[in-house]
Amino acid sequence: MKKSRRPLKVLVLLHPELMPPDSIKGYSEKEIHVWKTEYDVVSTLRSRGHDVRALGLKDELKPIREAIEGDWKPDIVFNLLEEFHGDVMYDQNVVSYLELLRLPYTGCNPRGLMLARGKALSKKLAAYHRIPVPDFTVFSIGRRVRRPPRLAFPLIVKSLSQDASLGIAQASLVDNDEKLAERVIFIHEKIGTDAIAEQFIDGREIYVGVLGSERLRVLPVWELEFGDLPAGSSRIATTRVKHDPDYQERHRITQGPAEGLTPELTTRIQRLAKRICRTLELDGYARIDFRLSADNVPYFIEANPNPEIARIEEFAQAALHDGIRYPALLERMLWLGIRRARAKTGE
Repeated sequence: MKKSRRPLKVLVLLHPELMPPDSIKGYSEKEIHVWKTEYDVVSTLRSRGHDVRALGLKDELKPIREAIEGDWKPDIVFNLLEEFHGDVMYDQNVVSYLELLRLPYTGCNPRGLMLARGKALSKKLAAYHRIPVPDFTVFSIGRRVRRPPRLAFPLIVKSLSQDASLGIAQASLVDNDEKLAERVIFIHEKIGTDAIAEQFIDGREIYVGVLGSERLRVLPVWELEFGDLPAGSSRIATTRVKHDPDYQERHRITQGPAEGLTPELTTRIQRLAKRICRTLELDGYARIDFRLSADNVPYFIEANPNPEIARIEEFAQAALHDGIRYPALLERMLWLGIRRARAKTGE
C-alpha cells in the first residue's frame, strides 16, 4: 500500500488519563483496553512516517495555542477528545476553537457535534425527515417524572447526552411507572444529566459507519451479537456488553457483518445512515446506530460523530471488511480534514 502523499506534523488531542505508552509490552489486556484507541492512532501514524505529538487536554485551551505557536507547527490535529471540562457537550467548543485558529482537524465539525449529542434533538430532526425513530420523551432534572399516556411500555431509559452506553444496564429497561421513575432518578443523580425514555425496539443491534464529507462512503452494515447473555437478561447494549472484555468473552458477545439481510434491506439501512449524516450535518467519520425490528424496520437510535476507531472496534473492522486497512483509514481521516480546511480558505 502506498504511503501518505507526504509526512505530516500531527497533533493528537486526547484525554490526559488516556495518554498511551510508546509500547504495549508489559501491559495486561485490561490495561491496554482503556487507551487502545489512542495507542492505535498514535503508533500507526508514527509507523507511517508522520511526526506525531500527543497532547492531553482537560479543561484549558491554552495548551493548543502553545503547541501551534512554537517551532513545531502542526499541519493537522487528530481529535480524539470525547469531552472537555468533564462534559461531552463541550467537545464542540474545542473544535470551534480549532476552526478559529484555522487549524485543520479530523472528525466532525462543531455543528454536527452539537446536533448529534442531543439525542432528543437528533431524533426530532430525523423524524421530520421521515426516518423511523422510536417514540420518546425527555425527563429534565428537577422535574416530576410523569409519563405521557402515548408512551407505552416497555421503555429504555438513558442519559440524554452521554454516549458509550454510560448509565445503561439491565435495569434501564422498564415496564411500569415505578421502575421508570427509579431509573430516571438514577440518571439524574448518578450520571448528572437529563434522561430520555424511548420505546424499546426488541430486535437486532445494527451499526453503520460513514466516512467522508461532501461525498459519503457508507461502510458495510455491522451487528452486535449478544451471544449467550445470562438467563433473564434483555438483549441491550449495556456498559458491560460494550466495554467489558472479560464479560464479552464469557458470554460470547461479538460484532461482525450483519447476516441474513436482503440486498434491498441492506441498501435501505445504508441510505438511511447517509440521510441521517446529511440531516445532522455530520462529516469526517460517524457511526449511526439502529435497532432492526422483527418486521425489518430500521429504527434510528443515535448518531455517534467521532466514534471509537481502535483497530478492533466496529468502525475500523467494518472499514477493513470494505477493503480499507487500518493505516489507510487513518490516512483518509487526515486528508479529509485537510481538504475541508482548504475548501474553507479557498486554497
